[in-house]
Amino acid sequence: MTYKKLIPSFGCKDKKAVCLDGSGECFRDDIVTLSRHYSDNGADEILICDMSESDSDHESTILLIKEVARTVDVPVIAGGRVKRLEDIKKYLYAGAKAVFLNGADEENVDLIKEGSSRFGSEKIYVWLPGVKYLGRMEEFCQLGASMAILHRDESRSPLSRSDELCRILSAPACMPVLVTCLKNTPEEAAAFLRIPSADGVVMPVLRGHQGNCMDFKHELKKRGIAADTFESEIPWEEFKLNPQGLIPVVVQDYKTSQVLMVAYMNREAYENTLRTGKMTYYSRSRQSLWLKGETSGHCQYVKSLSLDCDNDTILAKVRQVGAACHTGARSCFFKTLAKREYKESNPLKVFEEVFQVILDRKENPKEGSYTNYLFDKGLDKILKKLGEEATEIVIAAKNPNAEEIKYEIADFLYHMMVLMADRGIGWEEIMEELANR
Repeated sequence: MTYKKLIPSFGCKDKKAVCLDGSGECFRDDIVTLSRHYSDNGADEILICDMSESDSDHESTILLIKEVARTVDVPVIAGGRVKRLEDIKKYLYAGAKAVFLNGADEENVDLIKEGSSRFGSEKIYVWLPGVKYLGRMEEFCQLGASMAILHRDESRSPLSRSDELCRILSAPACMPVLVTCLKNTPEEAAAFLRIPSADGVVMPVLRGHQGNCMDFKHELKKRGIAADTFESEIPWEEFKLNPQGLIPVVVQDYKTSQVLMVAYMNREAYENTLRTGKMTYYSRSRQSLWLKGETSGHCQYVKSLSLDCDNDTILAKVRQVGAACHTGARSCFFKTLAKREYKESNPLKVFEEVFQVILDRKENPKEGSYTNYLFDKGLDKILKKLGEEATEIVIAAKNPNAEEIKYEIADFLYHMMVLMADRGIGWEEIMEELANR
């Protein structure tokens, strides 16, 4: 099913998150915290407008967008200060899904074409700063833009009124449109989202931004709009419950697969979890519902829910905020009962463990360490060794004995991790970049 998107938007100026309603008011929270809030609470994407005026502020904004893209779990759309092809590249390399260019700026006509040719049309959106620019959509589409973002101002044009705009947008369109909601109400959003060409709505975040996108989506669904919420594919009646009418839930970290805790749900807890996107349990000791993190702030945001083969246990993968255990431990499972040494073979864990050793050598040099020798010699030496190891892989691949390749690849990966440590890049950033591709 194709869902209509709900996209909160805000600006970034002087390293601060600001309203896009014309007031220029700053938010209490920083831009990363604000983005995380909406990512956790049901936003489908996030739009950030770069409002920087100087080159130095622009570079600072790029770094902030990079941090946002690394932190949130939804795509980021960025733009606002595109003057040359290099600016498009910077936004994309910072982690943006797509970059929007102002359609009112004639200098952007060539940039839209160059950007779509260089990075792909799916990476290039066009910002329409008024209803009158709808007449140029076909032109922008031919230049290579794949999405239009329509900004509205009812005070300047009666065509921006919801009813009149719906009539205009109902005509066949050459590309999908994201329409800006001014009132941020489910009624207004639903009116636009019923239009076939409307891919979603952009909602300028207002001061006092505690809006919950998941609640908003449920209001849209009541109005017949297909919105992406959690829906159970298996009815509760098919679950096999214990004598108390409960089902156990095993909770895992969605990134590391670490088991965090085990709890229980009754029907109300399960339905509340689906509705809010936050893990809710049934406390057997208190005989009441228990929203995880309600008092501690250590919430669990749902990423997926699965049922085992016997329908009697739920596996929940979540984003855990803070500690899962009431003791303050990340996981409730920290008491070793019995153990034998074994060789870790999970690739991600092996990479992370080796990388942590390299980082430790960097912070705590050890005499005679080859890793410290590389750090002491500096970047040029590390790059020279990396190049040599890449060549060794090529030579090994041409030889009859394919066994040599794994040794050379291992050498290359080690030197690559030294480079990552030297440049301040972690495995999580690499994995997220690969996932984005």
